[in-house]
Order: sequence, then C-alpha cells, then structure tokens
Amino acid sequence: MFDVAVAFVALVFMSPLLLVVGFFVFIQDGGNPFFLQNRIGKSGRNFRMIKFRSMVKDADKKGAYFTADRDPRITTLGRFIRRSSIDELPQLINVLIGDMSLVGPRPDVPAQEKLYTPVQWQKRHWVRPGLTGLAQVRRRHKSGHRQRLRLDLFYVNHSSFAFDIRIMFATVAQVIFKGGN
Repeated sequence: MFDVAVAFVALVFMSPLLLVVGFFVFIQDGGNPFFLQNRIGKSGRNFRMIKFRSMVKDADKKGAYFTADRDPRITTLGRFIRRSSIDELPQLINVLIGDMSLVGPRPDVPAQEKLYTPVQWQKRHWVRPGLTGLAQVRRRHKSGHRQRLRLDLFYVNHSSFAFDIRIMFATVAQVIFKGGN
C-alpha cells in the first residue's frame, strides 16, 4: 500500500515535469517519448518497464554499444535525463500497477539470467524489483555485476520498511547532492 500511495502522489506532483520532459523527448526526433523494455519481476514474472527514451529513435537498429558512456546514440537531452535520473520517473507507473516496488533490486533483462547461478537468480526475484535499491545508493554506476549482486542479495535477506525508508532518503541525497552519479 505504501508503494502505491507514494507512486500515486509522486505521479500527481511530478506530472508537469513528466509532461514537459515527454514533450521535449518527442520534439527532439518525433519518436515515442517512452522506452519500453521486457524485464523480470518478482517470482520470475515478465513485465514491461517504462522509461523516458534517452537515445535516438530506433537506436536498437543503429548498432550495439550497450549504453557506453560515450554512446553516440544518446541524445543531448538523454544525457541530462540520465544524469539526473529523470529518465527513471515513468517507472512510478510500474510501481502503481504492482510490477515494481519503490525499493528493491533493479529489474533484470531476461538475457542477464546467464550471469547468475540458478539459486542466485531465483533468490534475487523473491522480492519485487525496485525503482531504486541498495546497489544504486552504495555504488551507483561504479560497481560491477558481482558487487551489485552481493548488495541485491543482502537487500533480499534484510529488507524491511525501515531499511526501505533509509534507501529512499539515500537515493534522494544521491540524486540531489551528487548530480545523479
């Protein structure tokens, strides 16, 4: 209930920002302002995660760079919304409909299953994936797969409402005081 209530209030409060960003992403090249991607949720269930599009229209057809820092497919606006984490805000819709939680491990794409042992993969999906998580506030973009997995599994084993609140406050501080990095 807490996740749904916070997501609803946040979507209402941020709707002007979301409309402006969506408009400018659309104006940039005429493409859909949203990027939808298949992700893995709680209990291994597939869902479509929503983000603001930060790359040129049809970027998947323009070569595979796997979102490198200097990926030429990332637009000027895209760099800003990624750095500020604004690109993640549409995921509040995923929280509202129950696909995600505010806090939890970031959702995997199906191809990432090969990076885990079967036990790790199953355990990581005992909880809903989150808009933010322990790995994002501890290491943000600087950690490798093993470090993120260790933090995600720690979260799964120790999750609580109080822990989630601490992670949410740390996320806000991370975005505000470190420019989203």
